[in-house]
Order: sequence, then structure tokens, then C-alpha cells
Amino acid sequence: MTMTCGEAIAQRIINLCGQHQITPNKLYTMAGMTQSTINNIINTGSKNPTVSTIKKICDGLEITLAEFFDDELFTSLEQEIK
Repeated sequence: MTMTCGEAIAQRIINLCGQHQITPNKLYTMAGMTQSTINNIINTGSKNPTVSTIKKICDGLEITLAEFFDDELFTSLEQEIK
């Protein structure tokens, strides 16, 4: 199944929360973000989360952007240009 970039980012965040044994609510605190920002990405697959938003999530999880995107979810994304 192919997914959009936004859907892949949302799923990656969910997976990382599971790996770190935290809830998305704990993540927003760790990342210094608002709960609504994390919820918008996870629940609606926000189409355009910014790199800086993803970087904050990475900082909260103490991982790099490279580690965030180094996942099979990002290898077969659907074409964004229609």
C-alpha cells in the first residue's frame, strides 16, 4: 500500500512513540510543541508538516532527521505531483 508523505510521517511518529514507550501526549511535552500540532499530524496526516516541526519532534526523541526518515515507510511514497 502506498501512502502520502503526510501519512508516512504520521505513522512514523506513532511507531517512534511505541519504540520509546511514550504516548503522543508525552511527545508534545518532550518536543516543546503544542498538543494540537502533534494531534493534527497524527490524526489528520497533516499534508505539510514543516521540516522544523519534524526536527522538534526528533529533538524531543533525541534522534536525527536522518534517523527519522530512515524507515521503509518513506521508500515507496505515492507521487505528490498530480
